[in-house]
Amino acid sequence: MSDPTNAPGPRAQIPVTVLTGYLGAGKTTLLNRILTENHGRRFAVVINEFGELGVDNDLVVDADEEVFEMNNGCICCTVRGDLIRIIGGLMKRRDRFDGIIVETTGLADPAPVAQTFFADEDVRRATKLDAIVTVVDARHLPARLADSPEAEEQIAFADIVVLNKMDLVTPEEAAEVERRIRAINPWAEIRRAVRAAVPIESVIGRDAFSLERILEREPEFLAEGNEHEHDSDVVSVSLEVERPLDPERFNAWITQLLATKGQDLLRTKGILHYAGEDRRFAFQAVHMLADGDFIGPWREGEPRRSRIVFIGRDLNRPALRRGFEACQAEAPAAAGTDRT
Repeated sequence: MSDPTNAPGPRAQIPVTVLTGYLGAGKTTLLNRILTENHGRRFAVVINEFGELGVDNDLVVDADEEVFEMNNGCICCTVRGDLIRIIGGLMKRRDRFDGIIVETTGLADPAPVAQTFFADEDVRRATKLDAIVTVVDARHLPARLADSPEAEEQIAFADIVVLNKMDLVTPEEAAEVERRIRAINPWAEIRRAVRAAVPIESVIGRDAFSLERILEREPEFLAEGNEHEHDSDVVSVSLEVERPLDPERFNAWITQLLATKGQDLLRTKGILHYAGEDRRFAFQAVHMLADGDFIGPWREGEPRRSRIVFIGRDLNRPALRRGFEACQAEAPAAAGTDRT
């Protein structure tokens, strides 16, 4: 009665899209577009970020998708075992989604992430790497290629490059950025975008990952113990405060901080609780370019505290902590605590 090709689950491999790109390029914006567009497909999402506190999970709009947030290290290093375990767990519920999206930390070389889908026998049987999609910040790419090997590696392994933030560059700068991308990876398809607005069909369901091409570029791709290094100068500082923030104090502090330390601050992102406000405020910055907006109400029973993560070089944790704590609104008189 039923088609025998549908009977054995293991035969139908689940497509996996790896979403990568340097810090602040617009990966989460693209992910939100995929999750909210009306395409009729369901996705399980695995999010990994660099830092002690998880923030990306809050920046992803509320959706029906499964969000697995792993913030105990880079997905291409210590989290590899978690990724295999999570995909194994997902396979037990494979009828609930049509594809898997893995959003990697901005500091990840995507090669070891892709390795996971070939090195583990169970994962390889159950899934199929559909494409590595690299989101590139058109304005900051030249600087990133100069100081971060990860940025080059992310382009080198891309099947599709989303050249984002095109509104921030001139036509001449855009042409030069494309030339730099082509010099690294002549095979990648380049899609220009503003706010990561590309047709979903251009990044999902492409069957674009070519193991042959990757092996041609890096013969040791599947070798055991293929080591890579992170930029050891790059660190993350994660801060959290209990009391609501005074928006004026926070704006004054963050404006001054970005103006003086913006070159060293690769990425700043936070979920903030403003005094007298029932909605969460999402703050993001790349170097000194900042953006922020309310992203909906706090969830029922969710502790209302403010969290911020800085990723960059030469970060002074005590000074950042003092500054962030000083942004808190005055405690109610009854509490009797004076924090200045």
